[in-house]
Amino acid sequence: MKTLLFLVLISACGAEPHPGNSSLEHERIVHIQENGPRLLVVAEQAKIFSHRGGNVTLPCKFYHEHSSAAAGSGTHKIRVKWTKLTYDYLKEVDVFVAMGHHRKSYGVYQGRVSLRESSENDASLIITNIRLEDYGRYKCEVIEGLEDDTAVVTLSLEGVVFPYSPRLGRYNLNFHEAQRACAEQDSVMASFDQLYDAWRSGLDWCNAGWLSDGSVQYPITKPREPCGGRNTVPGVRNYGFWDKDKSRYDVFCFTSNFNGRFYYLIHPTKLTYDEAVQACLKDGSQIAKVGQIFAAWKLLGYDRCDAGWLADGSVRYPISRPRKRCSPSEAAVRFVGFPDKKHKLYGVYCFRAYN
Repeated sequence: MKTLLFLVLISACGAEPHPGNSSLEHERIVHIQENGPRLLVVAEQAKIFSHRGGNVTLPCKFYHEHSSAAAGSGTHKIRVKWTKLTYDYLKEVDVFVAMGHHRKSYGVYQGRVSLRESSENDASLIITNIRLEDYGRYKCEVIEGLEDDTAVVTLSLEGVVFPYSPRLGRYNLNFHEAQRACAEQDSVMASFDQLYDAWRSGLDWCNAGWLSDGSVQYPITKPREPCGGRNTVPGVRNYGFWDKDKSRYDVFCFTSNFNGRFYYLIHPTKLTYDEAVQACLKDGSQIAKVGQIFAAWKLLGYDRCDAGWLADGSVRYPISRPRKRCSPSEAAVRFVGFPDKKHKLYGVYCFRAYN
């Protein structure tokens, strides 16, 4: 048996292929060299930065690897398809398709997307009037005959992440209610990447909140006993994925630049909530939302040491320059609470949108 095994090993490892040896011929790997040019799709930048209301170009170009001829000179029509990827890459949202003279945009992108087409091989996507929901990863797919290739580009928005809980108090929102809560405050649910960037910039919050991927997490820069333990390392704490209908937490929202004016209304008296709403309307504005006070504070450096009503019935004030009696230790949007709406104890923050 040992001799037979040795001979088999010699046959498999050292013998030269022989036309008559059908078993060895069956094991050989045959590499076929393609004659035609191989299609390559390339994104010159992996991440593009913009802000709400801006215009952006997501780069994408296609080439033939074995040909110096123009990419569009083949016999097959080029089909370009842009989709937006979900957090797990398992689903895609159609954004734009182009083939020949045919162009089609989809859903919320209708009327806002087009191809740049600065050259015959340019499949870059132009998005105008950027929305908060546009944040994310986009796939550029180019198809020519039987060949196709893809590239992925991330659209990142300048903005601010803020934790939010409603008047009912801590841990009162399921996933769908959390989505609505952010939308009502001129924002969207934050993604993990956005929360992670906020944590790296110093965001520390001990209450767990929903994120757009359905996970529940919270950022800790100063480890302490009630927030995962004093001896743990700083980081984004992950509770994992929970039932979107039954589980209840806070939420992390994200907002960006706004097209309008945020301001504290100078008024001769303090106001109840209803009086605050009417005062802003009389001034040609609306009572401001929580997302707007955070955007004004973070992106415009707005600073005011006067507590004022906001649209959700909360009272807050933004401090960019820490000082005694306002916010002695840190720049922050200070939260007073959800007081009785009938108390005439506060001013009001208003927002006037520009057309």
